[in-house]
Amino acid sequence: MSSGDTYDSVTRWLIDSDSVEGFLRTLLDAALALAPCEGAGVTLERDGRPLTVVSVGPVAQKLDENQYGQDDGPCLRALRSGEELAVVDMLHEHRWGDYPAYAVSCGIRSSLSLPIAAHTDTAGALNLYAAPPDGLADADLDALRTLAAQATGGIALAQRFSEAQQFADQMQTAMRSRSVIDQALGIIMGQRHCTADEAFGVLRSASQHRNVKLRDLCAQLITNVTGRPPTEPELRRQD
Repeated sequence: MSSGDTYDSVTRWLIDSDSVEGFLRTLLDAALALAPCEGAGVTLERDGRPLTVVSVGPVAQKLDENQYGQDDGPCLRALRSGEELAVVDMLHEHRWGDYPAYAVSCGIRSSLSLPIAAHTDTAGALNLYAAPPDGLADADLDALRTLAAQATGGIALAQRFSEAQQFADQMQTAMRSRSVIDQALGIIMGQRHCTADEAFGVLRSASQHRNVKLRDLCAQLITNVTGRPPTEPELRRQD
């Protein structure tokens, strides 16, 4: 797999996926095609907390979580340092406390961890676990490295899509709340023959006195006066 092929594939996966998890699962399937092994997973770290987002095989998530428990291991080292980390034989590995012995007990003797989105807010690692010693010696390392590098941009873009959708949802909620408040302001202005600022002061004072959110108070007022819940605008997507 050339870097150009990988770039085209990552772009297609992003278009076809409806979530970061879906994109990473497709990425993981591609990695397994390049390096057949007993287990694989993708770890992402947010706010200092690592999480296995997707995994394949019965051992991958167990091995990841063992490393999380002691806050160290090849997966976390690759994630935090941004450097590739290979373990040729867990039986002769003396780093990371009890982790190597645990990996051997799970039937895993070798592993490879490749950094993804290193030194960013969503740093991660692609982790591959093999049963025999040096079990990933025949893996296509160049293609795996290219895959991890392209995934860095993919994760960043997917994260931006997610944040953009959250922002759109928040704006829609805000617009609907604004509509309800405006309807309640109209009722108060009509009842008291006052200005919009004065009506807002009345509503805000009642909200604080009753310890009720302003939007909920306005909805109650509209329902009491009209006999129907307030109408809310439908925000339509513009083509």
